[in-house]
Amino acid sequence: MNIYGYARVSSMDQNEGRQMIALHEAAVLERNIFMDKQSGKDFDRPNYKKLVKKLKAGDLLYILSIDRLGRNYEEIQTQWRILTKEIGIDICVLDMPLLDTRNGKDLMGTFIADLVLQILSFVAQSERENIRKRQAEGIAAAKAKGIKFGRPEKSVPNDFSKIVKAWEQKKLTLAEVLKQCNISESTFYRKLREYRLLLSNKKN
Repeated sequence: MNIYGYARVSSMDQNEGRQMIALHEAAVLERNIFMDKQSGKDFDRPNYKKLVKKLKAGDLLYILSIDRLGRNYEEIQTQWRILTKEIGIDICVLDMPLLDTRNGKDLMGTFIADLVLQILSFVAQSERENIRKRQAEGIAAAKAKGIKFGRPEKSVPNDFSKIVKAWEQKKLTLAEVLKQCNISESTFYRKLREYRLLLSNKKN
């Protein structure tokens, strides 16, 4: 029997240290610990896939929490079934002692473990959805207060109208305009649209 550990760090939870400490305390060898780092949108887990290929019936896998197996209820359930039923390994979830497939191999033990798994999978998905909802609400509230996200808006010189007029009269090339304004071509055309729209509104 080989003992493995798996850790996953996402953009929502960057605490890889806590996972690694827990796996080391479970006496998992460093060479048998597989870890993936990912962004919120990207769920490609190359090291998890390598781990699954190495696993054999009778092996033991430690994870800190059930949500390390997937992002949502269905994903967690699917991975649990593949690992425990198809490959035939044992899984120990360190922060939930009830989810240790080495215990309760009888019908009642299996029933309890499956029930706990379903509840925790549901909770994991609910927590993720709540975090996203709170983030969206926070961003919306910040925008309503005038807080801007992303790179700071590039400003144009006070004499932008004169520069535009000189450019329209072909007294300045586009390159000269960009240099004087210290902006990119795409920003210039965006600012030009805004400027012309402002002029149009003033006339109306």
